[in-house]
Amino acid sequence: MSAARFLCVGTHHKTGTVWLRRTLHRIMERQGIGLMQANRPKRIADLPESGPQIVVNWSSGFPAEFFALPEARFIHVIRDPRDVLLSGARYHEKAAMGNEKFLKEQKPEWGGLNYKDYLKSLETPQDKLLFEMEQKHASTLFEMLAWPYGHPQAVELRYEELMEDHDCTLFRSALERCAIEGLDIDGAVEAFWDSSLFGGLKEKDERPARILNHVTSGTGAEAQWRSKMPRSVARIYADRYGSALAALGYAEDDSWVELCPEDVPAAQEAVGAK
Repeated sequence: MSAARFLCVGTHHKTGTVWLRRTLHRIMERQGIGLMQANRPKRIADLPESGPQIVVNWSSGFPAEFFALPEARFIHVIRDPRDVLLSGARYHEKAAMGNEKFLKEQKPEWGGLNYKDYLKSLETPQDKLLFEMEQKHASTLFEMLAWPYGHPQAVELRYEELMEDHDCTLFRSALERCAIEGLDIDGAVEAFWDSSLFGGLKEKDERPARILNHVTSGTGAEAQWRSKMPRSVARIYADRYGSALAALGYAEDDSWVELCPEDVPAAQEAVGAK
């Protein structure tokens, strides 16, 4: 395999994108390494002829041409889709319209409302989750499944494990496996720690507003769905997306549904939590 020069990082909506974005921008600023997005094959022409480059795609939809580059290495981050659903539904009710373009989309079946306002108009947490499940969540889950798992030039990481990676061992190991020439791994790990909720952003007062909007609670990696997904929603989720959970390695069968709370008041309080 050729010497690696291009560190390609892919995430998905609500799988640590803000965290990784801040990390990579810190690396760019501190190490003078260029950063670019890759959504189209023609971006290959913008890669430098020498030296390292950071390449990102926040839906992990790198064009096939990038995977064919011998100098490219990939870090891909996924998260338990059930928690992605919960986090997304909560966030989309209060997200700034400029941050997520799809929130502005209006449809006749939504009574002429946009995504955000229609979501807010729904009366129950169950209705909000079911709407989110069939809309943004469905496309995010499809993106996760479309990733070429097992690619020899890619390192797979899980958001839940990164949230427990307080000594940055997993992140360091991923960078070492990528072995990007010209990248200071110690400095990159420091940037990762500085951008984390267990590190440089541990104190709430130190978190920028954009990060506060994405954070639901603390710094733990515990599964939110165990306490925040109503069982009625979980049953529907298992029926529609149970095979996706299995394919991604998050549930072998549908027995997890019985671990979800049955009572609606508890679920209502949890879904609305900051």
